[in-house]
Amino acid sequence: MDITNNQLHQLRLTGIAKTLATRLQEGQQEKWSYTEFLRGLLTDEIRYRDQKSSEGRLRRAKFRSQSDFDHYDYTLKRSLSKTQVKELRELTFLKSKQNLLLLGPTGVGKTFVATAIGHQACNEGHNVLFEGMNHLIEQIKLARVGGTFLRLRKKLIEVDLLIIDDLGIKPLEGEIVQDIYDLLEERYLKRSTIITSQLPVTNWKEVITDPVVFEAIVDRIAHGYKIEITGESYRKKRGVDKVKGTSGN
Repeated sequence: MDITNNQLHQLRLTGIAKTLATRLQEGQQEKWSYTEFLRGLLTDEIRYRDQKSSEGRLRRAKFRSQSDFDHYDYTLKRSLSKTQVKELRELTFLKSKQNLLLLGPTGVGKTFVATAIGHQACNEGHNVLFEGMNHLIEQIKLARVGGTFLRLRKKLIEVDLLIIDDLGIKPLEGEIVQDIYDLLEERYLKRSTIITSQLPVTNWKEVITDPVVFEAIVDRIAHGYKIEITGESYRKKRGVDKVKGTSGN
């Protein structure tokens, strides 16, 4: 068995190596044919590779939390219905290469939902990148200074799903405004982008001071899917839970 396992690892058939002993026992007990035994081993290898690929996509996405729809708290009084959560989980907007705008006050779960969508997308084979808007701005500035802007731009344009969290925390000024518009323009109708914001779209002009670029960015984003989340703040509930000695999700 040790020799066989070494050969499997040499061939990079790690999934089979991990389950071979179990499959041999099952095969003997169930009296599998050679074909059934081989099918079981190949299924194990495919599942192992799918799992490793998914883990790699999740790692490269750089999520700030491990939020997923399995842990969505339906007990909170929010405007997001179970039907809407189901549709988001099915990645309808992503499959049709549409953008998604998540709006609402702080604490209602915009980032949680965006991250959960990203996790689902990774698990279904899509490459995802999560960026806070302020961090994205800093990355663009540093890339321009360091001469790596074109490489960064290419990565942001080509990822299957780009999540930009918290537009509106600080104004978009100078070249940054044009960079964000160019990014959205390049991705438009080709790949999906999620943007979360505490500001209603009409108030984006407070942070996008160039009126021409403001109209252009809104045109690229507002014509996709838009969901406004209102209701009970998770952060407020979590604070109450801590006082009571209970745990939040």
